[in-house]
Amino acid sequence: QVQLVESGGGSVQSGGSLRLSCAASGYTYSSYCMGWFRQAPGKEREGVATIDNNGNTKYAPSVKSRFTISQDKGNNVLYLSMTQLTPDDSAMYYCAARSPARGAVVPGFDALDQWEYNYWGQGTQVTVAS
Repeated sequence: QVQLVESGGGSVQSGGSLRLSCAASGYTYSSYCMGWFRQAPGKEREGVATIDNNGNTKYAPSVKSRFTISQDKGNNVLYLSMTQLTPDDSAMYYCAARSPARGAVVPGFDALDQWEYNYWGQGTQVTVAS
């Protein structure tokens, strides 16, 4: 059974930093594409950063150069290092996994599209005060 457990959220001042973690279990971690998504109140969930099983990364324009996605394949942990946080970054952050059962990646595949992912964690709250 696939399980994703996020941690590391909290409250910070604008300009601060946080590192989120996602502990994955129940599957062969290295064969999955992983990602971080977020959802603020009243808004749709949006892709923040993703990493595939070859280590290729993709970022939303709003976080590029401020956020870094990384993974520890040996321990099945996904990270999101966030710097220069602003109140606009306040949201529930979710870890997601895309299993090979979703099919091969085809031209036009958007790694930041939440509908490509079939496993989700419960989320961790990030609040940035101005």
